[in-house]
Amino acid sequence: MEERLQKIISKCGLASRRKAEELIIEGTVTVNGRPAVLGMKADLEKDHIKVRGKLISRAEAKTYLIFNKPVQCITAMYDAERRRTVKDFLGRVMARVFPVGRLDFNSEGLLILTNDGDLANSILHPRNRIPKTYHVKIDGFLEDKDISSLEKGIRLEGGMTAPAKVRIVKKLKANSWIDITIHEGRKRQVRRMLDRVGHSVIKLVRTRINGLQLGALKPGEYRYLTREEVEKLKKETGG
Repeated sequence: MEERLQKIISKCGLASRRKAEELIIEGTVTVNGRPAVLGMKADLEKDHIKVRGKLISRAEAKTYLIFNKPVQCITAMYDAERRRTVKDFLGRVMARVFPVGRLDFNSEGLLILTNDGDLANSILHPRNRIPKTYHVKIDGFLEDKDISSLEKGIRLEGGMTAPAKVRIVKKLKANSWIDITIHEGRKRQVRRMLDRVGHSVIKLVRTRINGLQLGALKPGEYRYLTREEVEKLKKETGG
């Protein structure tokens, strides 16, 4: 049966549909030896579909991980510049998983890794408003007006952000720690929001996605989700 190419790639556990679209645009996907284009349909039973030169096949067993991404690590399984990637820390993971969403190069913390494209799409889709919490060290101290601005929404390039939830955690001599929760996924969003109210980010750690918490995992470590965690996540995200 023919399906859209990005859906096939997602079902086979290689990437989320959004990332699959990026791979197609990049020219790294071929169908029967010809470069693929967005909107193309194919049949996995009849067509030879390759991603970065590798033939893809039916989906393998679903795998779900939580990973604590360290700083100076690319949120990807491959990097053309040969920088350190998430894959470098998954030596014992046999399944071909991919990151759900991103953390920028100098941020760290919780990433979900899976080969379940449907769940990944549910987590990433804006309509599901999946909350993500960040533990952030900032320069200086948030004033009431800053908190009010963040909780109402900040105007960034591309429009207003949705309201955030902010909690002051600890004040130091010149810096402070806060927790901020958002449900959008714009590029470097938390850093840009805090810059806008005059407080640069010194350290940023994502500690929670929906009900999943980073816990005691150290940077570079991962663990498999329990069956109960997977079922709960699917129920809450519609995945």
